[in-house]
Amino acid sequence: MADSTSNPSIKDEDTYEALRDKGMSKEKAARIANAQANDGQSPSEKGGKAPPYEDWTKDDLMDRAQEIGIEGRSKMDKDELIEALRSH
Repeated sequence: MADSTSNPSIKDEDTYEALRDKGMSKEKAARIANAQANDGQSPSEKGGKAPPYEDWTKDDLMDRAQEIGIEGRSKMDKDELIEALRSH
């Protein structure tokens, strides 16, 4: 078993630590690390049927940004909205 600093609920400590080093929250890093450690899941292949943000209109991006509460959206151009939505 790993040393006492390891978290038994994290299935891939190396991935978890790398994601935390990149600034991800503990919860998000744990979800991704555990999904990657599970052979039945492929996080990079998940996703819905929605078109990529690049195919959305700026108005649709603004509406989505408002729904999730992105601050400063009214001053953002389309590329900035896409980045804000993806990093939220």
